[in-house]
Order: sequence, then structure tokens, then C-alpha cells
Amino acid sequence: MRRLPLAQSGFLFIVGPMPKRPPFPASPGRTNAHDRALERASLALRMQRPGEAERIAAEVLKANRGSLRAAQVLGQALLMQNRGAEAIAPLEKAARRSQDPAVETLLGAAFALTGRIDEALGQLGRATARRPPYPPAFLEHGIQLARAGRFAEAIAALESGLAFAPDAVDMQRELAALHLKRNDRGMAREILLQALKVAPDRTDLLSALAQVMLLDGEYAAAAETFRRVVALRPDDAVARAELGRCLLELGQREAGETSIRIATRERPELFGRAIMSLAISARGRFFLRPSAAAKFLRG
Repeated sequence: MRRLPLAQSGFLFIVGPMPKRPPFPASPGRTNAHDRALERASLALRMQRPGEAERIAAEVLKANRGSLRAAQVLGQALLMQNRGAEAIAPLEKAARRSQDPAVETLLGAAFALTGRIDEALGQLGRATARRPPYPPAFLEHGIQLARAGRFAEAIAALESGLAFAPDAVDMQRELAALHLKRNDRGMAREILLQALKVAPDRTDLLSALAQVMLLDGEYAAAAETFRRVVALRPDDAVARAELGRCLLELGQREAGETSIRIATRERPELFGRAIMSLAISARGRFFLRPSAAAKFLRG
């Protein structure tokens, strides 16, 4: 199984194996050529080249309109380009023919991307009801329910998915985030620690755990965890800024301010967040004028 990023949704969509038999008869030579073409399209998706994947999948689908895999790859490529409206038609046709939960999950994501939330939730609900269970469907369902403000239902959807796939770290990450939104930091921490046993170097999990530690006033532990994130991903300006905030709380003012400065140079849009971090820290700084703050952060 190949894991491919789905734009906007935040989860990893799993492209399944080719069907054993094509829906419509095809010569062995043509089938093999289509298989090879779709392998190239899948590779293009993994390499973040959705335009190339779209072109290849569209060519295969034109030659074999019953190809479930081609429709799936085409839909994925269009979603990665934020072209949800264009993805709906081929995915709807494929979903009607196959009732495949992977295709239905993509279709639900396409509906959500175009603002058709009720249709998205209905489609994702059907995908989660398929057996054998398809874990990404539960993840996308939980994400979309949360975006609709239906947090209790989102938690229930994710917990249902985890009952089938207890080591699905993406679902654990989203579930922890929902508990954190409800200020249940203890539950969020427990879930994140469990996820980190499976994926100890996942920087998104480490950052979330560090955030919980920061909120609980465990500044030394949070700083150490943010340091680990920065070591794994030196370009993570948000983690670097939060590390600076922790260092300020620990009384390491110079190191904290330096970390925040570096973060805002890498990501100027973090300027407001940086000023807030400096202002709310007991050992921070307060600026009366934005120009003074900008001058300070420029060093």
C-alpha cells in the first residue's frame, strides 16, 4: 500500500492495489500498459507532481473508462491541486460502479473542498460503514465533522476508526487535537504518547506534545521536545518560535529571543505570534510601537 498526501485534508490517503480484473474486457497487453502507466502516475503523486499524474491517469481513463484505479489517481491528483469541483465527476462515476471506500473517501474530500459539507459527511459516513474497514475514511470523516464544529461526533468517528486500526497515528494526532480544543490536556497527552511509541520521530506529534507541556507549565520538558523537533526539521519556524517562548519562561532570555528572531526571519508571518510570545512571558518584552518591535526582531 502506498501513502500519498491529500491536499487540504491533512491525512494520508492510501492508494490500494490494482483490481485483479478490469471492469471491462481489455487485452493483456493493453492492461499491462495501463498498469505501468498508473504506476508512473502514482510515483508522480509521491514526488508531488500532481499535474503529471493527472495527465497520465486521464489518458488511461480515456482508453478504459471502467478503470477504478485511474479514476482514483485522477481524483487524487486534482485534489492535490485544489481542483475539487473537477474531481467530483470521475470520482462519482467510480464510486457508483465500485462502492469502493477509498474512492468514496476521495469523493467526500472533494465535496468538502467545494463547500458541499452535507454531501461530504454523507459520503464519508457510507465509506466508514464499508467492511472490511478503511481507516482513512474514519480519519477524513473525523476531520470534516470537526471542521463543521461537531466535535463530539468527530471524536466518536476517530475512536471508531482506532478500534479497527489502533496504531493509526494520523487518527491519534487528530483525536489528540480535538481533546486539546476541549482543554482535556490529560487525554491529549495520553494519546500523543501512545502515538509516539509507533512513530517516535513524527515531528507533528512531538510538536503537539510539546504544546501540551507548554500549556501545563512544563517549560523545560517542552523546550527539550521543541529542540528535538527543530533538530529533525531545522526549517520548522513555528517550533523554533515556541522553543524561544519556553526558553523565555525558563529565564534564558538571550537564547529565547534569539530563537524567536530566527523564526520570524524564516517566516515573517509569525511576527504577530512572536510579539505575543514576548509580551505574555513573565521575562519577556513589551513594545509600545510596532516599529520598535519590528526593529527588535530584526536584531
